[in-house]
Amino acid sequence: MAVPNGEVPWSEKYRPRSLDEVAAHGDIIDTIKKLLHENQLPHLLFYGPPGTGKTSTILAIARQIYGPSVGNMTLELNASDDRGIAVVRNEVQDFASTRTIFASKFKLVILDECDAMTRDAQAALRRVMEKYTRNARFCLICNYVSKIIPALQSRCTRFRFQPLPEQFVRSRLDYICTQEGLKVASGGLDALIELGSGDMRRTLNLLQSTHMSAGDITEEAAYATAGKPLPSDIEKCAEWLLNSPLAEAFQRMAELQAGKGVALVDILQQLHPFVFRISMPAAVRIELISKMAAIEHRLAYGTSDKLQLGALCGAFAEAKEGIVKAAQ
Repeated sequence: MAVPNGEVPWSEKYRPRSLDEVAAHGDIIDTIKKLLHENQLPHLLFYGPPGTGKTSTILAIARQIYGPSVGNMTLELNASDDRGIAVVRNEVQDFASTRTIFASKFKLVILDECDAMTRDAQAALRRVMEKYTRNARFCLICNYVSKIIPALQSRCTRFRFQPLPEQFVRSRLDYICTQEGLKVASGGLDALIELGSGDMRRTLNLLQSTHMSAGDITEEAAYATAGKPLPSDIEKCAEWLLNSPLAEAFQRMAELQAGKGVALVDILQQLHPFVFRISMPAAVRIELISKMAAIEHRLAYGTSDKLQLGALCGAFAEAKEGIVKAAQ
């Protein structure tokens, strides 16, 4: 059953359809265009953080090579599919071993999230890639290249997809807001870009969620939708931790958490850049950052928020003492 156009997630609705639209990774796209023009496309390995255009790029390549027959000439397997050694030996090998009668082009096998494949399956895939190079090209896509066995890496041309630069994300958001007729307040796009951290998929999902929950795209609405503390709240936290007595800072932080429903781990992560902006002796900064990292580690294992909030306030109280001693 087809999904009505209005219900399609914007991350899919505005996915680039051609290589010219994948404008963020100019060097990678130029290299691939040259390889396509010379008909010398090798096996490819795309790796990098999620939402940076890896899958969009290979799908755009497939459309450029095959046109309307892209469905018959490509095999795409994702992490949701079973991709153990049996699938590699049967489904992938059957597809790669056959040639099309009326077309001289190679087939394309796309293995998305291939860092989730077992080492045995990767070893079997290495042999299939080697055996059927004349018939098919393989594109492996992953987040962590270290999880791909060296034998596979050496058979592919590697391209690293970095988090998307701010100017590209901003121009894409401007285009989508215009297409969808959204009202964007001052600071709204800045908040989305900050929260997205170079992940276009996350940024577009947050844009759509903010529009559906609040209507207008404002800084407050974006942070509320993401469940993250506002920058103004983090400034208050830094002020309390550095200038108020320990008990008072603890009380105010606890009230902020309860009033706005903000998780301590989010406050901790947002405080991290502030610690590097504040002027303090290097030794004090090192000790404070180390303690903040230990608190985040403990929170990841499900320890009490209240106890760890006390530890955070205590860490800043010690840092204050260190700053005063260094000034004397």
